[in-house]
Amino acid sequence: MPKRILGISAFYHDSAAALLIDGKIIAAAQQERFSRKKHDSSFPLDAARYVLNEAGLNLEDLDAVAFYDKPYVKFERLLETYHAFAPLGLRSFLSAIPVWIKEKLFMKKMLRESLALLGDGKPPIYFPEHHLSHAASAFYPSPFSEAAILTVDGVGEWATATIGHGRGNTICIHRELDFPHSLGLLYSAFTFYCGFRVNSGEYKLMGLAPYGNAQSEQTREFVRKIRDHLVDIREDGSLLLNMDYFQYATGLTMCHNRRWEALFGIPPRNPESAPTEPYMNLAYAIQEITEEIILKLADTARKLTGSDYLVLAGGTALNCVANGHLLRSGLFRDIWIQPAAGDAGGALGASLAVWHILMGEKRTPSGGDAMQGACLGPEFSPKQIQNTLQRFEAPYERWESFDELTRKVAGLLDKGHVVGWFQGRMEYGPRALGNRSILGDARNPEMQKKLNLKIKYRESFRPFAPSVLEECIGDFFDMDRPSPYMLLVAPVKEARRRPFPEGYETMDLLSRLYHVRSDVPAITHIDFSARIQSVRRETNPRYWRLIQAFREETGYGVIVNTSFNVRGEPIVCSPEDAYRCFMRTEMDYLVLGDFLLSKADQKPWEETKDWRETFVLD
Repeated sequence: MPKRILGISAFYHDSAAALLIDGKIIAAAQQERFSRKKHDSSFPLDAARYVLNEAGLNLEDLDAVAFYDKPYVKFERLLETYHAFAPLGLRSFLSAIPVWIKEKLFMKKMLRESLALLGDGKPPIYFPEHHLSHAASAFYPSPFSEAAILTVDGVGEWATATIGHGRGNTICIHRELDFPHSLGLLYSAFTFYCGFRVNSGEYKLMGLAPYGNAQSEQTREFVRKIRDHLVDIREDGSLLLNMDYFQYATGLTMCHNRRWEALFGIPPRNPESAPTEPYMNLAYAIQEITEEIILKLADTARKLTGSDYLVLAGGTALNCVANGHLLRSGLFRDIWIQPAAGDAGGALGASLAVWHILMGEKRTPSGGDAMQGACLGPEFSPKQIQNTLQRFEAPYERWESFDELTRKVAGLLDKGHVVGWFQGRMEYGPRALGNRSILGDARNPEMQKKLNLKIKYRESFRPFAPSVLEECIGDFFDMDRPSPYMLLVAPVKEARRRPFPEGYETMDLLSRLYHVRSDVPAITHIDFSARIQSVRRETNPRYWRLIQAFREETGYGVIVNTSFNVRGEPIVCSPEDAYRCFMRTEMDYLVLGDFLLSKADQKPWEETKDWRETFVLD
């Protein structure tokens, strides 16, 4: 009989469910996509129900349930932390401990009660450690038979970073950095101070960093002050934080704001204010420090394991700028990053840890990774799509030939239109990879502004990523290998760049932002970089065919790809989600499978008097 394992991550942020059958990933999805609550931390009831239905299973058919961390060990860390910092942290203690005693301390009981909502049966529940779940999610689906493993995030039970080695079906952890000293929490503290939301705004800080002036005295002073006052960086990449400046261990905020203001000379940024030069420089400074630490950790991993290959997971592994520097450093022959690197991926990692480590099942890499392009979520039939459109009385055109449809859409993109693109199975992880995407023409100098302000309703400085045919990567970017999961940043080729105008460094943010920097300006960030997604024909044939059609139309095998959502909303899951998002934004066209909708043909949208009330703005 095949062995079936349900993986669960929940109760912190980005809860998710994943299903393995005999070690193969059958389905995986985040709860937020179903509940429509961004970063939903609740038990992933809808996601778990989906992954079981995908395989035609009931709860009683499972051989095991794997939860992504050890609650008792995490509770021990909380108690020891409050004891170590006492009498500080009393307010936090009184807020957190009753919840733990009432609920989380009895996690197994909570899980049993939640699982009972899925049906009868009591499969055994296992609790791999948090960073072991991350390590398993990074190594086991990777294309490597053996590899060094680096996991970095805020905190699990005690660990905030680990260095390990995977070989065959085994994982050995060699080094561990423990709370409260954490690169992930250091970066989150700067995320908070620069006016973004912790656990969701770190990528905004990364996007803001290139606007900083690397050569300015203020930036260099910020770097010096971070080194001298906030963090002691060791040669092996381990670090010690000066906890006099941080309050996350015992308080209700990340930073000691008065001390940070005295140190850096600027107050915390108001989240609703426009970022000014000092915050850009501060973002640049912490990004530089972060990259240094990650490179040192990777170098230590290389020395400890002797491996030519590295795999990464944990929330900090989503820092694609650092990943790009790591790849170009030449420390490893190749690296692979789990596309669901954050806590959502812990559901998959926990199930893989049970399969390979607890059950001792062998692992046989196939030459490629096992993530199936991260397209592991729900898929909707033409009949389901048609029923949705009929319910909304939405005019549409159905195309019998998909190749003709791609040529039509390529022409629309060439004319400057923005197209919502909904195909196949939903992606697992934070990135839209061509199945739940909003698309535009990378050559259009107005596209970044249009997408940010009229479609995504988000900060104007935010960059957009290119989707490029795998065979065309070298035509546009200084990169010699695929980047299928949008987790590597590389420079736009020198030949495609355009020079800066005189006085560029002294221009304000928007003037620099809207300077045309290359012949693909919509995906060229301010430092001539791009966060690349390469598209392979065998992995995502429909998306590849669209970009190939655009290439035949224009000569360019690259388009803009951003996630199908607006600010504060999760990526769309269903045709209904997609239609609602389409109607609430200034998208021009929507493609749902083989169905094409034009905004001009739709009836006035009157579902709600003020659609913005349906989103929680961050």
